[in-house]
Amino acid sequence: MNWEAFYFVCFLIGFVFSVLSVLGGGAHWHVTHFHFHAPGHLGHSGAPGGHAGGVSPFNVSTISAFLAWFGGVGYLLTRYSSVWALLALFLALVAGVTGAAVVFWFLVKVMLKHDRTLDPADYDMVGVLGRVSSPVRSGGTGEMIFLRDGARCSAAARSESGTPIARDTEVVVTRFEQGIAYVRPWEEMAGSEGLAGGESL
Repeated sequence: MNWEAFYFVCFLIGFVFSVLSVLGGGAHWHVTHFHFHAPGHLGHSGAPGGHAGGVSPFNVSTISAFLAWFGGVGYLLTRYSSVWALLALFLALVAGVTGAAVVFWFLVKVMLKHDRTLDPADYDMVGVLGRVSSPVRSGGTGEMIFLRDGARCSAAARSESGTPIARDTEVVVTRFEQGIAYVRPWEEMAGSEGLAGGESL
């Protein structure tokens, strides 16, 4: 295999994996999260060798970009110029590293800028304050709406005590089982807390 064929194969591999990476990202196939770590490289923020957002610079996207740029530039220099082979190799390496660095910068600064570690406590339904959007009949199931991370969400709701709850009533989730929120009216809970406080005096 000569240099021209070598560069062309590198370009094809890099190009194909770059396309798969883009298509996979659109289908929620997180290929960019497969990391290749050197010994002692943990690839997580705050750890030895770590990077912002916990993304290693050695991942499918950056390696694909390196191969595509390295192979493309090397192929063009070898086929259409009379540049010395070692100089062409050096220029191809520079192009590959530059392409990989651009992709890594894009991942960290744009795609993962607002990425954060999910905390299960942030998604605990118990104690969530919401409003009944579909009336809860006695012993039946209605619906409540609430805010989470700035987004409007909804959940099936049942009365904790079994009594009906009218629409637009503010409620608090007391337990959450099998996708159903068991709620009590906020005024009822506030009143019982106030009564308990008065008795303790």
